Amino acid sequence: MYLITVFGNLLIILAVSSNSHLQTPMYFFLSNLSFADICFTSTTIPKMLVNIQTQSKAIIYEGCVTQVYFFMLFTTLDIFLLTVKVYEGFVVICHPLYYTVIMNPRLCGLLVLVFWIIIVSLFYCTSFGAYLSSAASQSSCSSTITSVMYTVVTPMLNPFIYSLRNKDIKVALTTFIVKKTMKRQLFYGERSTIILDNID
Repeated sequence: MYLITVFGNLLIILAVSSNSHLQTPMYFFLSNLSFADICFTSTTIPKMLVNIQTQSKAIIYEGCVTQVYFFMLFTTLDIFLLTVKVYEGFVVICHPLYYTVIMNPRLCGLLVLVFWIIIVSLFYCTSFGAYLSSAASQSSCSSTITSVMYTVVTPMLNPFIYSLRNKDIKVALTTFIVKKTMKRQLFYGERSTIILDNID
């Protein structure tokens, strides 16, 4: 599931960045959401996989603090990006003629920057304090299932829900994959020709 999450979100980022037709606010926010999901899952899942393999739940204090910090950072970023996607959808539906004026590249970049800054100053202190001070009242099994659903399953499904069902994203991904495949075939074809010429 972790590999599917990383691979699926990475495909979205590559598709958006490689296709000029997808340089719009909607896809800009989608690629940022994909990046946040990759970072979000990479904060906890690799350590969890190591714990499963070693049958050890130990973590050093500095590692715990770092993990909590980045977990809260990317969780908050996810929430804000979903919020701004809702606003972007509202502008598309309610003010279609003003869409390009309202959702200009400067505003989109500013919104993402503000969310990153707020993904440090506002939520970090309160969330960190609540995390450390809370006592675990749930059973170990139900807590584990809830954690996996929240940290693995949701980010894994996001590319399918928000992007891969989209026709433009499918076309961009197909174009990207075909171009890469053709370049590779062309490279190996030329290389084979050079080798055969040298043998002759």
